[in-house]
Amino acid sequence: MKDSDEAWTLSIEDLNGVGSATAEKLRAAGFWTVESIAVTPARELVELTGIGHQTASKIGETARAFLGADFSTAAELLKKKSALKKITSGTESLNTLLGGGFETQAITELIGEFGTGKSQICMKLSTMVQLPVEKGGLASKALFIDTEGTFSPNRCHQIAQHAGLDPNQALENILYARAYNSDHQILIVDQLYKICPEENVKLVILDSLISHFRGEYIGRENLSERQ
Repeated sequence: MKDSDEAWTLSIEDLNGVGSATAEKLRAAGFWTVESIAVTPARELVELTGIGHQTASKIGETARAFLGADFSTAAELLKKKSALKKITSGTESLNTLLGGGFETQAITELIGEFGTGKSQICMKLSTMVQLPVEKGGLASKALFIDTEGTFSPNRCHQIAQHAGLDPNQALENILYARAYNSDHQILIVDQLYKICPEENVKLVILDSLISHFRGEYIGRENLSERQ
């Protein structure tokens, strides 16, 4: 499989069967990369774009083939994971616990009681990712989706100063969005395939993932839809 950075740069027009009209429908539905198409079921492509099922199936198969989504050996997987970059947490003991820092090309979930520092870690990571690679960053921007109003630009300003970054520029490099309900949260997330490659975003933070869904889908009768 092509690496993540290369996957972001592929154009959907590179796929066989995707002309300008189909590409326009795909982008209007939020599919801006070959990777986003490859991981979407054909029925969902049909529902969101209005293209025929046969066309959607063909495009999906072509996208997966284009990315080389096939079997690999465990040895190849180990080699790939060993080459992944890590984002420093800024704390030596936590980096050690995580095997060098927060792993890239992965989803990391922070779980803990209220007030244990989950949001603090998120804000710190949104700043540390801006550091040069040799200092534990990715020399990139972060995107912070805030569902609970916990984001503090003042705190990020302090963290940037301590990390030796220009605090004002550090704040410019954090793209912020407040999600006011679950539908709004989904809408924001759907835009990531377009925004991330355009803005050189290599860290997306969602704080928190489940709060709106927990509050809006109450009771066992709504459990299936909530999940």
